[in-house]
Amino acid sequence: QVQLVESGGGLVQPGGSLRLSCAASGFTLDYYTIGWFRQAPGKEREGVSCISSSDGRTYYADSVKGRFTISRDNAKNTVYLQMNSLNPEDTAVYYCAADIREDVRYWNWPATHLYDYWGQGTQVTVSS
Repeated sequence: QVQLVESGGGLVQPGGSLRLSCAASGFTLDYYTIGWFRQAPGKEREGVSCISSSDGRTYYADSVKGRFTISRDNAKNTVYLQMNSLNPEDTAVYYCAADIREDVRYWNWPATHLYDYWGQGTQVTVSS
């Protein structure tokens, strides 16, 4: 059974850091492009970052460039999202997703409909 499970969310003060994890079961993560997305209350789900299966290239939304880092640990079948310099605008539920059908390309990686499997999400709240 294919499953993605996010963890690592929580409450953090502005300027703080969190590391989110996306653990996979039922399939091998490094075979597929993995994306991180977030959804704030009243807003659409948006792409945060992506790591390509083919060459390991990484992509980021402009709003998180220089602050967030996506990485993959193949031995643990896990993808991480290191988030630094967090601000209240980063508050959202964060989801990871896998592109099983291999539809994602560098120009369309934020498109949510291209991803086939999703985790249940983990809440990140940035507040003083």
